[in-house]
Parts: sequence; structure tokens; C-alpha cells
Amino acid sequence: QVHLVESGGGLVQAGGSLRLSCAASGRTSSSYVMGWFRQAAGKEREFVAAIRSSGSSTYYAASVSGRFTISRDNAKNTVHLQMNSLKPEDTAVYYCAAANMGGWNRPSAQYDYEYWGQGTQVTVSS
Repeated sequence: QVHLVESGGGLVQAGGSLRLSCAASGRTSSSYVMGWFRQAAGKEREFVAAIRSSGSSTYYAASVSGRFTISRDNAKNTVHLQMNSLKPEDTAVYYCAAANMGGWNRPSAQYDYEYWGQGTQVTVSS
């Protein structure tokens, strides 16, 4: 079992930055692929970014590539999402997720992930 808790959301103006954190606890959480998803009001949940258990590989949705950076600190069991150049369309609830997979195949589907956090709200004003 892996327990995930997100933090760092808030209100920011367009062009600003936020850093989300996800604290993971549970057995061998550092061996999981970690991902971030988001869900805007009235829309489907969508993939944002993922990082391999070792941190050596990352994958981003086209809409955030070049603006967002995912990273992890396995010693502290945390995953971060640095979000720069934020746009109003980035407004959403952001979720951290964990996938227990042996390799790396750029997991971007919700069904790839077994564990989910409760989400943190990010609001970008224009």
C-alpha cells in the first residue's frame, strides 16, 4: 500500500510559478513510477508528467512540456512538479499517482496507476 499526499497548490497570476509536492509513504514507494495528473472543472482527468523510479527518465504531456518539470527525491520519498509560465488553462486539481511497474513505458493512462492522492487545487488568474 502506498499513501500519497499532495501540497503546494494555490492561486497564482498568469506567468507565475508554483511547485507542487507529493509525499509518499508505504512499502517500497521509492520503487514506483510516479506521475502527475490534473482535472479541470467539467473535464476529464488528464496526464501531466511521469518520472521513472530511478529518476533517470521523464515524460510530459505536450501541453506542459518546456514549462513543467517533474523530479523526485527517493531519500525523502517525495515527488515535485515545478510549474513555470503558468496559464489560466492550467487551472485544475492536480493529483499525484504511483504505478508499480517493473520497467518504463511512459505511463500516461490513469489505469497505469494504482495509488492516488487526494489532489491539490491550482488556480491561475488572467
